[in-house]
Amino acid sequence: MLDFKKTASQLIAREVDSMTIQEIYDAFEVPKFTQMGDLAFPCFKFAKVQRKSPNIIAEEISKSIESNEIFEKITSEGGYVNFTISKAILAKEVLLNIESQKDFYGSSNIGAGKTAIVEFSSTNIAKPFHIGHIRSTMIGNSLYRIYKFMNYDTVGINHLGDYGTQFGKLIVAFKLWGDKETIENDPIPELLKLYVKFHEEAEKNPVLDEEARQWFTKLENNDTEAYELWKWIRDESLKEFNRVYTLLDVHFDSFAGESFYSDKMPAVLTELRESGVLVKDAGAEIVDLSEHNMPPALITKKDGSSLYITRDLAAAIYRKNHYNFYKNIYVVGAQQQLHFKQWFKIIEMMGHEWAKDCVHVEFGTVSLEEGSLSTRRGKIVFLEDVLNKAVEQTAKIIEEKNPNLENKEEVAKAVGVGAVVFQELSNNRIKDYTFSLEKTLSFEGETGPYVQYTHARACSVLKKANEYSLENINFDLLTDERSIEVIRILNKFPEITMLAAEKYEPSIVTRYTVNLAQEFNHFYHDNSIITDDAELTKARLLLVDAVRQTIKNGLYLIGLKAPEKM
Repeated sequence: MLDFKKTASQLIAREVDSMTIQEIYDAFEVPKFTQMGDLAFPCFKFAKVQRKSPNIIAEEISKSIESNEIFEKITSEGGYVNFTISKAILAKEVLLNIESQKDFYGSSNIGAGKTAIVEFSSTNIAKPFHIGHIRSTMIGNSLYRIYKFMNYDTVGINHLGDYGTQFGKLIVAFKLWGDKETIENDPIPELLKLYVKFHEEAEKNPVLDEEARQWFTKLENNDTEAYELWKWIRDESLKEFNRVYTLLDVHFDSFAGESFYSDKMPAVLTELRESGVLVKDAGAEIVDLSEHNMPPALITKKDGSSLYITRDLAAAIYRKNHYNFYKNIYVVGAQQQLHFKQWFKIIEMMGHEWAKDCVHVEFGTVSLEEGSLSTRRGKIVFLEDVLNKAVEQTAKIIEEKNPNLENKEEVAKAVGVGAVVFQELSNNRIKDYTFSLEKTLSFEGETGPYVQYTHARACSVLKKANEYSLENINFDLLTDERSIEVIRILNKFPEITMLAAEKYEPSIVTRYTVNLAQEFNHFYHDNSIITDDAELTKARLLLVDAVRQTIKNGLYLIGLKAPEKM
């Protein structure tokens, strides 16, 4: 496909000798309004040297560029040289490019030969998979798909919270109040009851906390009873988690959790001690980070037991040695910002230059309308319950509006789950938000079901038309305002996917799919697709198919299905 920006850069380069073509290419902007053009080159940086206003410089450059069939208009305005791409050429290049690339439209080879690790979801064993977990799970799943789309060798890791003092607490609670058969019948709710009861009782009897610490130390020392109880709790929890992951269509390449690194920590502690990074402090071991304006990082407790940070250090070193990653991405809430800054800095202090390749992709919190989530107090909303309610409500809507729809259950699942996921990924990830089941299950406005329905509408048009030829399409028939606006948006998709990868921001893709769906529906409303004019029909069907394909690709990147019928 023609690189319009590159062509414009070459034209500018003939008039500007103080910048390389790449510098010119990178300087281009997209005008705020389409009537100003498709590409805009700013001339402000030349004003001081040439002692002229940017407006005059832009006007001189625009007038000196010879006419070009690719650009129907080259003008100047407000210190910019504006390029308007020939509408017929734009339509031809964009639509045939989408037709040839199909499921790969919008992808890139930028990641070829590079490994990107995306750690996400990372649920805690024996604790509920609640609505708060949807953030890491779906942001991470989308980034995993986006990086694969960019041709990275992508590794999705679920760093399970399957180690730590909480297991000591659960073991104590189980031995005091638990029943194995009851737990196996309903693992997570029953384990949650034990966890909540432990904290209630520990407030009255602090000795329980000490017993919990002792049991975790036994687990670290491979005590048989502690290990068998831990493994049983882990296995039962994973059965529950995998049911939710299946519903969300989320997959991992590794479930190596905190416990996986327990035998790798001694080597890391040795390295820390030998490098002089680790110092003793009242029987514990810490890393002093005061010169980096951070509090000290506790690495081992007085009893020698490890902490989260110890295991994160071991995990990062293992991943570098095992995967030789180019990027090591952690999709974890903003509350853990200090934790990640601390151990990233420790990795750097240990002499590992790849510390710069570790990225904390943080996100805001989720709260309930009546207050914050709290596992300790049992104040949660189970994610599986939310997803199932969404599917049930969707099924009712289908039964009312399209009772003869094929595969009703499959479509209800795709649309219901999609509504929840889309709502999660529709806002910037760093923003806090309050979860509302009513708002999430609304099927009006800028929602997942709206975009999915637009895809189904495009599929319906194409099915009605049956087959059509791509030969000898007259692209001049797609130069009207509605058609060309859709084509301009289609043309932005590769840029959108690249930007989403660079900023670790799935909402960029989510908002794009809404924008494309809205513009296509305007086009659909104003134009008959299948007409008495065979040439016009053929051209418009190609446009419809390009929209269908691009929406499908966009939905895939944010973890949604694209039903062909709704």
